[in-house]
Amino acid sequence: MLSTLNFPGAKLLVDLVVLIAVCSCMNSGLYTASRMLYSLGKRGNAPASSATVSNGGVPRVAVLGSTLAGFIACIANYAFPGEVFAFLISTTGAIALIVYLVIAVSQLRMRTAMEKQGITPDFKMWLFPWLTWLSILMIVSVLGYMFYLPQYRYESLMTLMVTFMVLCVGVYITGKRRKQAAYPAGRLAKDKIQVVRH
Repeated sequence: MLSTLNFPGAKLLVDLVVLIAVCSCMNSGLYTASRMLYSLGKRGNAPASSATVSNGGVPRVAVLGSTLAGFIACIANYAFPGEVFAFLISTTGAIALIVYLVIAVSQLRMRTAMEKQGITPDFKMWLFPWLTWLSILMIVSVLGYMFYLPQYRYESLMTLMVTFMVLCVGVYITGKRRKQAAYPAGRLAKDKIQVVRH
């Protein structure tokens, strides 16, 4: 439109606007990813180094790790043109449903455990637990319907693959924590010494 109107430098102006928008989006994504990695490191769900901060309070390791992941994604996009972007777009909708499903299941388990312990929640949810069960049933039905339809089958399969990877990592971290709780560092070292002596 601007070129048709003979607006001087129209292409350059549009390119600058797009570049600024993309850089703003990238900066927002980098901030979110680095803080998420930092939060996971603080909880023990990521390498401990990601929870370290500089003197100015900046999680440098998390920022550098997120930046490195971004560069790897860019390289992969150039190596496999269109496939990486298609994969990300394909998994977005179904992953959102998986996230809500996990939230509903977590809420159901936590509220049930709180009631067994005699803890009164600050907020009383309407029709609990039937409304939560209904939400879970509806989400599972939508996911099953997406898997049934041919046009959404690829998206569903990619989502199942990502979910399976996350579950494997979660099972590994949970098992590691239970093992550390059962065998503290001192006790484990003592057991090793006894085994060596025998």
